[in-house]
Amino acid sequence: MAISKELLKGTTTLLILQLLNEKDQYGYELTKALEQRTDNLFTLKEGTLYPILHALENEGMIEAYWEDTQSARKRKYYRITEAGKKGLKEKKEEWQLYSEGVRKVIGGGVLSEPLCRCFS
Repeated sequence: MAISKELLKGTTTLLILQLLNEKDQYGYELTKALEQRTDNLFTLKEGTLYPILHALENEGMIEAYWEDTQSARKRKYYRITEAGKKGLKEKKEEWQLYSEGVRKVIGGGVLSEPLCRCFS
């Protein structure tokens, strides 16, 4: 079962900030980390990821930098800023409230282990 785009849209920023809080990453690396950590439940296409990264950059939540690779190409990496860390904390708190409310309405349950790892 795939996650609807509407549902994913509400959590994408939180997930990206969490991954960047763990380590600096480039775009493709972010998509692969998200897929791996969620057992392919969440997938992001470039057309979804890069506008979000640019918006986060414009908001000062992340910053980009270029780094040389072994193939002599430059790769654009993203890192979370202090403002992004604060925003991440707020988004995690919002997510907790939201998910608790949803569980109360639909009847309990807990997050599966792969998803719990995304928020720890």
